[in-house]
Amino acid sequence: MSQLTQALTEVEEKLRSLLEEVSRLKPYVQALEDENTKLRRECTLPEKETERVIANAEHIQGVGHDNLVRLYQEGFHVCHLHFGQPLEGDCLFCMGFLRKD
Repeated sequence: MSQLTQALTEVEEKLRSLLEEVSRLKPYVQALEDENTKLRRECTLPEKETERVIANAEHIQGVGHDNLVRLYQEGFHVCHLHFGQPLEGDCLFCMGFLRKD
């Protein structure tokens, strides 16, 4: 056998070896791709839930603020110093608190 034929035979054996290795890796790669797809789906669920919770919290906060404004307009303190006590004139603490929200 000539050197050229022997070199070609060696290259052919190396290619077969590489092809076998690629074939062994295919199921592993497929499993990783499947897991990646599953994890991506799972990651989007918390994002959507977080958005829903934030929107709900903003709505509740808005309702709470509206209730405090109503209480103040009805003549009660809404500041932490005198909360719930009857109002005598304007209270700078209450007005500052209501303006902050």
